[in-house]
Amino acid sequence: MAKPSLGRLLVVDDEVELAKALSETLTEQGYEVTGVTSGKDGLAALESENFDVLLSDLMMPGMDGIRLLREALAIDPQLVGIIMTGQGTVQTAVEAMKGGAFDYVLKPFKLQAMLPILARAVQVRRLRVENVRLRQWVERLSFESPRYTLVGSSPAMRRVVQLIEKVAPTDATVLVRGPSGTGKELVARALHRNSPRRDRPLVTVNCAALQESLLESELFGHEKGAFTGAVQAKRGLIEVAEGGTLFIDEVAEMSPSLQAKLLRVLEDGHYRRVGGTQESHADVRVVAATNKPLEGEQRVGRFREDLFYRLNVVTVAIPPLRERPEDVPELVEHLLTTRQLGAVRARVSPEAMGVLVRYDWPGNVRELANVLERAQILAEDHVITVDDLPENLVAVPPEAAACGKTSPDEAFRECRCPDPTAAETSGDTSLRLDEAERRHVLTALRQVSGNKVQAAKALGVSRRALYRLIAKHSLEGPAPERKAQEG
Repeated sequence: MAKPSLGRLLVVDDEVELAKALSETLTEQGYEVTGVTSGKDGLAALESENFDVLLSDLMMPGMDGIRLLREALAIDPQLVGIIMTGQGTVQTAVEAMKGGAFDYVLKPFKLQAMLPILARAVQVRRLRVENVRLRQWVERLSFESPRYTLVGSSPAMRRVVQLIEKVAPTDATVLVRGPSGTGKELVARALHRNSPRRDRPLVTVNCAALQESLLESELFGHEKGAFTGAVQAKRGLIEVAEGGTLFIDEVAEMSPSLQAKLLRVLEDGHYRRVGGTQESHADVRVVAATNKPLEGEQRVGRFREDLFYRLNVVTVAIPPLRERPEDVPELVEHLLTTRQLGAVRARVSPEAMGVLVRYDWPGNVRELANVLERAQILAEDHVITVDDLPENLVAVPPEAAACGKTSPDEAFRECRCPDPTAAETSGDTSLRLDEAERRHVLTALRQVSGNKVQAAKALGVSRRALYRLIAKHSLEGPAPERKAQEG
């Protein structure tokens, strides 16, 4: 089995025999080597292949080694250059370094002296490539992209954006509050993206997704042997986020003991790895989020009062989607653009948009995104109609039926049961509302002598939704029509 290559080298020297001999010798040592005899040929090789290290002679006709290195770095900025020269002066060394050289060696040289330099150069190359990869990864997570944008022009969302703009340039700790699915992580992204820390990592940890012991290790890191399975030391997310932003989601799920350790980080920046004795100092900005009322969690002893005050320096409260229905059309357009399924972007019919605007969205924007994903799959001719929406969106709301509303506007906009406690005093609410819904559908069918097309229009739902309601309440067949005639 062939040994893996130690690295890819490009050797450039106008002395043909020297270039050939050096290439053969380094190949025997385990490198993949390409040898050329001019700067022009060297650039051509760099245009067509990837190399880890450029090993170039300084004095060559046409293009010297320093000019070659500069143009090579323009092609591949992560390339590592080593200059070979027979003129060992301070001036040539300075020129080589100014040209971007990692090192330079004097001719003639011994192979054993060259090999450690090449090994370090290959390692530097790999670190440079890895750094670029990590930066790209961090940017995908941390910076603005069309998919992760705060959308909405309602007064409530404008107030959220204005607050973000004010607090983002500071290092103030921020507590983001709002129901699940409203976009709390998007607020954290916006805060980070518009802060002086934007070029450093944004690191996220979800406290609800990890057990207490794992969460502690994930946040603070651990030393080798700190617990069973800790076969090596591990950096914590606080350390990974150094200089950047740490977003702690579902902070109310954190245990009291971990809350005390987080409080110390917020107070003076100090922490210890699990199983460690050495103090470390963190330079991170903390953004925390919760969908629970922390005041109530304090009263029952599940959340530390001092931590709450330390987190609650600035609060960004995101309103639920039901409180800003005017943002729904804008969100729909945004989601259909950024989460498009297929080659053609779908559009929403006016009737379907009306249903989307009138729905209460208990799952907020996350639920809206999932509904639109499903609708895109079901839609014909790339037009989302009422028939493509889930039953719970398009069926006549039970509370509307109970209130006796029959027109679409009344059913979806005007009617709300004002006092939930009143409903509880009259027996099983769900059964009563189901019966009211059944009577509402049956009345509509009777009024149009069983014509389902006209009944669907009267109810303000699609025919598909009407068929589902008929099946749900066992109204199939001629029974409704016969009763209508009898009436």
